[in-house]
Amino acid sequence: MNAAFDKVFARYADRAKAESAEQEREGLEKVQARIDDFLLPIGEEAARLLHALIVAREAKVIVELGGSYGFSTLFLADAARATGGTVYSFELSDKKVAYAQKELGEAGLAKHVDWRLGDAVALLEEFDQAIDFVLIDLWKDLYVPCLERVYPKLNDNAIIAADNMLFPESYRDKAATYRAAVAAKPDLQTVLLPVGLGIELSCLWREDPTARA
Repeated sequence: MNAAFDKVFARYADRAKAESAEQEREGLEKVQARIDDFLLPIGEEAARLLHALIVAREAKVIVELGGSYGFSTLFLADAARATGGTVYSFELSDKKVAYAQKELGEAGLAKHVDWRLGDAVALLEEFDQAIDFVLIDLWKDLYVPCLERVYPKLNDNAIIAADNMLFPESYRDKAATYRAAVAAKPDLQTVLLPVGLGIELSCLWREDPTARA
């Protein structure tokens, strides 16, 4: 991380703080009506944890499912710079991608991100690289379909991080469904971390390293 990173992160942090206050004023119903206008960040604590995991894992192929406005992408891309890797950021909204591209460009990190615009589940069908790290942070009913598509593409010791496992509470049913799907994979070792909004952190370990899903 450097001064350019810190400058961009400060803008994200200011926006997140302002939007949090706005959401409290408006209430849940109004916020849901314009949910795509909000940053909805993973949070600094969680983002720094993911950054550390990527660097420690020396992950080269980093997949972000739900890039949104680029808050988490900023941290993933900085980690990719350290490992010599690439972040493949999947996002449905062209408006959000354009915003993220501008911010990461100013942070000097744009060259470390391969932007994939469109439906993540469909795009993953065509993704042909072995994956070292995955962040799942998009619409909650897509968590399990995304898991099923990345799972066969995971390298040994790959890490999957899934956000919103604890909060908001309205997501807990879908979070439980996702966690059950993870638990059904015998070679995924997994733990729920009370970091940020709750992260399910899963690591692939195959007893037979030549076996593929």
